[in-house]
Amino acid sequence: MKVRLLAATATAVLLGTGAPVPAAAGPAGPVAPVTSPGVVASPPGVAPSAPGAVGSAPGAVGSAPCPKAPAPRVSRPPRPSPPPAVPEERAVGGQALDTAGLIVPAGAARPPAVTATSWLVADLDTGQVLGGCGPHEYGTPASVQKLLLAATMLPRLDPQQVVTVTAGDMDIEPGSSAVGLVAGGRYRIETVWLGLLLQSGNEAANVLARLGGGPDGMAGGVRAMNEEAHRLGALQTHAVTPSGLDGRGQFTSAYDLALVARACFADPTFRRYALTETHRIPAQPAQRTKGFEIQNENQLVYRYPGALGGKTGFTDLARHTYVGAAQRNGRRLVVTLLGAEPQPARGWEQGAALLDWGFTLPRGSAVGRLVEPGELTASATPSPPALAATVDPRPAAASGPLEDGLIARWPVAALAAGAVALLGAALLWRRRAARRRYGRAPS
Repeated sequence: MKVRLLAATATAVLLGTGAPVPAAAGPAGPVAPVTSPGVVASPPGVAPSAPGAVGSAPGAVGSAPCPKAPAPRVSRPPRPSPPPAVPEERAVGGQALDTAGLIVPAGAARPPAVTATSWLVADLDTGQVLGGCGPHEYGTPASVQKLLLAATMLPRLDPQQVVTVTAGDMDIEPGSSAVGLVAGGRYRIETVWLGLLLQSGNEAANVLARLGGGPDGMAGGVRAMNEEAHRLGALQTHAVTPSGLDGRGQFTSAYDLALVARACFADPTFRRYALTETHRIPAQPAQRTKGFEIQNENQLVYRYPGALGGKTGFTDLARHTYVGAAQRNGRRLVVTLLGAEPQPARGWEQGAALLDWGFTLPRGSAVGRLVEPGELTASATPSPPALAATVDPRPAAASGPLEDGLIARWPVAALAAGAVALLGAALLWRRRAARRRYGRAPS
């Protein structure tokens, strides 16, 4: 009750003063529902958009049901119960993204029907969200979680360092994805990264999490992953395993995956790894194993013009998950999807179809945005320097001389600054409370 009152007070201050809530730099096109005869704009249970969300896009409205491709029935474990929805988390990137349905820019062509339960397409460079289906719906990540491991550990580990694989690193689920590292084997960290990203090696994930986790080893690595997710603004993401193998309380969302992917593709080392087609795993004479070659299992790399790479994932629980990126005519787009079935199209093919759709949209089309790393944590910091940085006007608001009218309005800006800080604090308090109530591992 306290956090709801806090958030409501902050929103009321913002609306009462007419101060803008932080939004993407540059214009964002109006958002309208995609409708067809007999389809209502907002599906049952989806509330219409309201102002006051972090990163909200002007003109955002309700959404339509997602276009779904028929998929065969499959046997799968019971879906885990996700944490309760937190309104502040579902509004990250724009209030229009708080929907279980489809949201696209006004006038956009209807996106292709896919089997994924949720998806999102965004611009890697501008951060604009071009469209999505249930972008903030909880889902289980499977091996696309390895991208969070990469975003966390690539800056920490020397790729040329030679490391020894331990017996504990080999403790993975029988029959799960492995690259073929052996206990006692010595490998360059670069080779371990390529084993992780090309072949989705779960033992490679354990090695990297252990090495980057400090004194606490793999547990410290997972903790660092959760800290990195929080820094990036991926507030619905909680890692339990470094590899993405299913674990109790492990969730993410299509929006969060786009934040993580954007951080990965900003790293030139990751971009090189993601486009590597083959790599040779060296022989280990002391363990009497021969060298062998691995290949990139992401078919987008071979079969989609302009592909930048990405990551595939699958578990019985998560079904198929996918992250892929490509460039065309000077634009770089990323697609994320969760809960897909491989029929009638595989995960990467569904991703490719959504990328094709995204490239047809005019530049500047948006329904929201990807928040910047550190933006949400900065908003929640009560210190004056951070507060000033959080509410620093966008270029349009900062232009022009400092006239008497602007001087007279400075208390309004101060009220808006306080309101944004209240919203950020409410968001963090609500998230921590949800974790305590629903048994999430500490991050």
